[in-house]
Amino acid sequence: MLANSKQHAPFALSEKQIWLALAKQVPVDGKLVPNPNTTWNQIDPALPAEKIEVLGPPPTSGTRDAFVELVMDRACEEFPETKALADAAAKQAACQTIREDGVYVDAGENDNLIVQKLEANPTSLGIFGYSFLDQNIDKLQGSTIQGVAPTFENIADAKYPVARSLYFYVKNAHASVIPGIRDYIAEFTSEAAIGEDGYLADKGLIPLPEDQIAAVRATATELKPLSM
Repeated sequence: MLANSKQHAPFALSEKQIWLALAKQVPVDGKLVPNPNTTWNQIDPALPAEKIEVLGPPPTSGTRDAFVELVMDRACEEFPETKALADAAAKQAACQTIREDGVYVDAGENDNLIVQKLEANPTSLGIFGYSFLDQNIDKLQGSTIQGVAPTFENIADAKYPVARSLYFYVKNAHASVIPGIRDYIAEFTSEAAIGEDGYLADKGLIPLPEDQIAAVRATATELKPLSM
C-alpha cells in the first residue's frame, strides 16, 4: 500500500498516475521515452506541484513484487503505446521497470526506516505493508487509490487495489504421509489464527469476511484440489 505523513494532505491517486510517476519510460507523443515527470502536477494539474519522491522496497522484496503486479502491470494496460507492444519481454520491461533516477528511493527491507523518512519528508510517499500503517497510524495516513481508501474493511473485501491475499499451498499426496500436515492446515484455518481477533491479525494480516473464512476452512479441511 501507499502512505504519507499526516503533516501533509493525504494523496488520492489512480493506478495510471502512479505508473506515470514511477515507470522508467512513459509515453510522450506516441513514443516511450525516459520518464520526464519530476513533480506530481506534471502528471495531473490537480495533483500537488511537489517533487515526486517514493520510498519503497528493493527488487528482492515480495512487497515490491506485489506492487509491480497490482499497480505497474495493471496500469500499463491503459496506455496504447505499451499495450501495442508485441514482444512479451519488451512489454514486461516497459510495464514493470521502475525508474532509477532518484525519484524512486530504494529504502531496503526495513519498513521502519521508510516510516522515519516519511516523517522527515512529509511530501514523500512510502510503499509498505498495511501493518506498518496500522502501527504508525498516529503519524501516517494511507493513500486513496482508484477512489478507495485503505481501510480494514476495504482491504478485507478486496476493494483496495494495492493489496492481495496470502495463499498456502499443500500437496494432497503429502497429507497422508507427512505427520502434522492436517494439523498444520487446521491451525492456519482456525478461528484463533485467521479470525477477526486471531493472532495473524496481530501480525498485520487482515482476515477475510466471516462467510469467506468458512468457505476457505471447508476447502482446506476437505483437501479440495485447486481448479485451474
